[in-house]
Amino acid sequence: MADNSEEKTEAPSDKKRHEAREKGNVAKSTEVNSVMVLITGIVVLKITGPWIINELGNGIVEFIKTISDPVFNDEKLIHLIHKALILLLKTTLPTVGAILISGIIANIIQVGFMFTLKPLEPKLEKINPLSGFKRLFSLRSIVETAKNIAKLLVIGIVAFNTLENEFDNMLMLSDASVSTIFSFTMGVAYKIIMRIALVLLIIAILDYAYQRYDHEKKLKMSKQELKEERKQLDGDPQVKSRIKALQREMARRRMMEKVPEATVVITNPTHLAIALKYEPQRSDAPVVVAKGKRMIAMKIKNLAKDNNVPVVEDKPLARAMYDKVDLGLPIPMEFFTAVAEILAYVFRLKNRNAA
Repeated sequence: MADNSEEKTEAPSDKKRHEAREKGNVAKSTEVNSVMVLITGIVVLKITGPWIINELGNGIVEFIKTISDPVFNDEKLIHLIHKALILLLKTTLPTVGAILISGIIANIIQVGFMFTLKPLEPKLEKINPLSGFKRLFSLRSIVETAKNIAKLLVIGIVAFNTLENEFDNMLMLSDASVSTIFSFTMGVAYKIIMRIALVLLIIAILDYAYQRYDHEKKLKMSKQELKEERKQLDGDPQVKSRIKALQREMARRRMMEKVPEATVVITNPTHLAIALKYEPQRSDAPVVVAKGKRMIAMKIKNLAKDNNVPVVEDKPLARAMYDKVDLGLPIPMEFFTAVAEILAYVFRLKNRNAA
């Protein structure tokens, strides 16, 4: 196991990043979402505000006329409620829809397309008082507190400066009409909110940079963790060695099963053995069906003798062929003449024995 006390100085691996992402552990700032939603809502309301006020004004007028009707009844009441709901949807849908889309875009910008339910899974550590106490006095908690205080100060300073600059204009509203006062108030409110939003945007960018730094810091790994991960990905060397040994053994067994089908076995005579199978109707050249050194060579020769496969001793040919021929492939052209002589001898021997 990795030593948890070891200093984590190494950049996280792709595997650890992927696992963290699957758990919903990504670098994300809620400030970015909040400020994008705020700016979107302000801009949409600024554009659609006159239309919304006009629609609501017409709706109020119609409402007053309807309820003032002497023959006002349940049917008209239902009709009035129906129209009120439609009016509510019509006036709020553009703003709500734009805010929803901006919130989705803010998430995509930060973390890309991602869907996971892992963060919603219940965890005992979340209700552990000790863990909660540690989180309360953690660096993240301190940063969040400082960030919230900064936001309050920014809102207060921006609002105060804007109102201070508009103070002379406010004094001139004493004799103004209600519509003028309303327009002035809305204009000042819009100016204050937009200035606050722009400052909050700067805070959101800084916060996102901090979140990325903090996320990267948490994902860092120790050298031992990297080593353990590589071992898991590559597999245990002992297990891999055992698997390779089993694979070699299986390949050797399959090779030995083909020795009884061989046409001839050429030997060194004790160190090497090469089994060839020649089928003129299938291949123009003999095919190597088995080969081996020392103990395997002895097994090939014994198996050949048990199955009446001719064993021919040819030291130079055996040495030359062993390094240049591969299992399952025809022999190279350079050995055709030497092998042909051996095959001719084998076939003459078989015909003699048959006679």
